[in-house]
Amino acid sequence: MSYFPVNPRPSGPGEYQLNQTHRIRSLSNIFLFLIATAVLFSAGSASAAEELRQPRRGDEILLDTYYKLEAKLEKNSFGLPLFVESIESHDRVHVDIFGVFEHSFSSVINVLKVPANWCDIVSLHPNVKVCTYREQPGSWLLTFYIGRKTYQPPEDARQVVYHYRNVEQRQGYLDVLLNAAEGPFGTKDHRMRFEALPLVGGRTFVHVSYEYSDSVALRFAEKLYFATLGWGKLGFTVTGTDKKGNPVYIGGPRAALERNAVRYYFAIQSFMDTLRYPDESRFSMRTSMWYDLTGRYKKQLFEMDKKDYLAFKATEHKNQVMLQRPIVLK
Repeated sequence: MSYFPVNPRPSGPGEYQLNQTHRIRSLSNIFLFLIATAVLFSAGSASAAEELRQPRRGDEILLDTYYKLEAKLEKNSFGLPLFVESIESHDRVHVDIFGVFEHSFSSVINVLKVPANWCDIVSLHPNVKVCTYREQPGSWLLTFYIGRKTYQPPEDARQVVYHYRNVEQRQGYLDVLLNAAEGPFGTKDHRMRFEALPLVGGRTFVHVSYEYSDSVALRFAEKLYFATLGWGKLGFTVTGTDKKGNPVYIGGPRAALERNAVRYYFAIQSFMDTLRYPDESRFSMRTSMWYDLTGRYKKQLFEMDKKDYLAFKATEHKNQVMLQRPIVLK
């Protein structure tokens, strides 16, 4: 079928000229139609591309993650709604922990939007001897005193200064970031992140991540440590099974970061779970609950008897109160 009138034998010059004009107009109309169509589709493609370039909101990403992990949170080796994954790339080590708190989203926000509460949380970790907080123009600083997994006075510990930032807080989403430019043993760019969004039934889906960059010297020291004193220290990621069918857990720097991140996660959970108790008994309840939570995973997290942990944490808590007092009075 032709778009144009075909008349191979025009009856005269006038008719031939009319046919030629009609052909030109038809070609012009088709050409304009093609241009319009191209513009329409390119505009649509540009619009779609623009949408693809728009960064997704944090709450959308976190909600998608919850749906993807929902089955794993309900049934896993932890016996708790908890999921751990980690990666190691070049000089960067990163771990993500996802879990569900049996607390309302509003109560989680009310606790974790207060920088001072973070010091009482992180100091449950055996390596955090003391934590102090202070406000500066436009920001909060948290100082972690990092030491051994036994009692140490704060003057013998390494100080790591974290900047606390409430990245985003609105109805249905919380995003808190703690970052330190330098850490112990030559590590750099430490980032601890906490995200939360509400779930049905008054529960809260939470995400705790931790990452840092190491150095050539540290990587060499890590290889030496994990081949000797640190041999047998395990993480939570399963890399396979042994001859008896038992799970084989990851070791090395990823395992160390997984252990520490899980300790911080349980510290947040212990803080939340003990809010219903009177102020004067919360600290002892927190330390006891934290130890019991970590005690479920002896292969990864056992370090000492409960009485030893409770004893040195009680002393370190007194040190923290004494160090914090003059900062508050300033």
